[in-house]
Amino acid sequence: MDFSTPAHVRELVTRVEHFVRHEVIPVETLSGATEDGLPADVFHTLRAKAQAARLWAPQLPPELGGLGLSLSELVPVFEAAGRSLWGPVALNCAAPDEGNMHLLHLYATEEQKAQYLLPLAAGRVRSAFAMTEPPPGVGSDPSMLRTTARRDGDHWVIDGHKWWTTGADGAAFLLIMARTDANTAGQSGATIFIAPSETPGIEIVRRIPHMGGSTPGGHCEVRLHEVRLPASSVLGQVGAGFSLVQARLGPARLTHCMRWTGIAQRALEIATQYAAERSAFGKHLSEHQAVAWMLADSATELHAGRLMVSHAAWLLERGEKARRETSMTKVFVAEAVNRTLDRAIQICGGTGISRDLPLSEWYEAARAFRIYDGASEVHRMVIARDIIKQYGE
Repeated sequence: MDFSTPAHVRELVTRVEHFVRHEVIPVETLSGATEDGLPADVFHTLRAKAQAARLWAPQLPPELGGLGLSLSELVPVFEAAGRSLWGPVALNCAAPDEGNMHLLHLYATEEQKAQYLLPLAAGRVRSAFAMTEPPPGVGSDPSMLRTTARRDGDHWVIDGHKWWTTGADGAAFLLIMARTDANTAGQSGATIFIAPSETPGIEIVRRIPHMGGSTPGGHCEVRLHEVRLPASSVLGQVGAGFSLVQARLGPARLTHCMRWTGIAQRALEIATQYAAERSAFGKHLSEHQAVAWMLADSATELHAGRLMVSHAAWLLERGEKARRETSMTKVFVAEAVNRTLDRAIQICGGTGISRDLPLSEWYEAARAFRIYDGASEVHRMVIARDIIKQYGE
C-alpha cells in the first residue's frame, strides 16, 4: 500500500476542513431547533454553500455532479466532513442517502436513475432504506425478514412492518427489502423495491424517540399495507436483494467509520485543549499521567482505525469482498470512537457533560454506531466464523 495522500485529495481535505470550521460548526448551536435538527433555511443554505464551494458529493462521479473520488481517496475527505455531525449532510454524503446513491448507481436501470438517482444526487430530495423490522422481524439477522412481496400480474404487492427507517419522514422514496420467495429460507429469496413515498399503503407511523440528536426525517416506524408497485420498481433482479445489500453495506460501514473518526478526532482536540489549560492539584491536567495516558490511548486507537479503514477500502477497490476486514474495521472503529468520546468527557469533567461543549451530544449519538450496520457482536461472530473456517481448511 502507498500511504501517501494524492495532492488533489490533500487540497480537497483542506477546503473541506475550512468549510466545516467556518460554515458548519457555527450553526451547530441551532441543532435541535426543529424536528429535523437544523431549521430548513439553514439546512438549504449550507448545502448551497457546499455546492458553490465545489465540495458537493465527493463520492459521486462527475456526471452525477460529484467529485469522482475513489473509496480510498474518500477516507480523509469524509473524516474532514465528519468533524461536525452536519458536515456530511451539508456535502450530501451522509447516511442513508450516500449508501442509497451508491446502490442506485450500481444497479438501477437508466429509467430508475433518471427518476430517483439524479434528484437525490442533486440534493433536491431525500431517501430512506427500509430493511430493519420490529421483533421478531429482521434486526441483526437478515434471514428473519418477514415483509413479503407477492406477484400480481405486472405488479408486486408488499405487506410488512419496518422501523429504524432513517430519513423516512419527508423522503421522496424508500428502498424496501421484502421477501419475494416464501419457500426460500435464510439469506435468499429477497428483493429490493423502489417505492415513491406517496404510494398508497405506505404509512409513516411515527418518528421513534431515541437517544442522540435530531436528524432529517427522523428514524421512523413504517407500515406497509398492500403497497402496489409495478414490476419496474425492482432494483437489480428479483431474489438478489441480499447480495445488493452486501454491495451497499460493505462500503457504507467504512464511510460510517470515516465520518465518526472526524467527530472523535475533534473530541480529542477539545479534550487536549481543556487538559492543557485547566489546572488541578498544582499543575495542568495534561501533566497528570492519568489524563495524559487517556489522550495517548485515544490518539493511538484513532490512528489504528484510520489504517484499518484505508486497508479495507484498498481491498474493496481491488475487487475483493473483504468481509472479514470490513467487519474488523466496523467493530474496532465503532468501539474506539465511543471510548475516545468517553475519555474526552471524563477529562473535561463537569464541562464535558454540559451542553456548553458538544461532547455529550456526540456521546449520545455515537452509542448507536455500535449497533447499526451490524452490531459489534454480529461482526465478531462473522470474524470468528471466518477464522474457524480458515483453520479447518
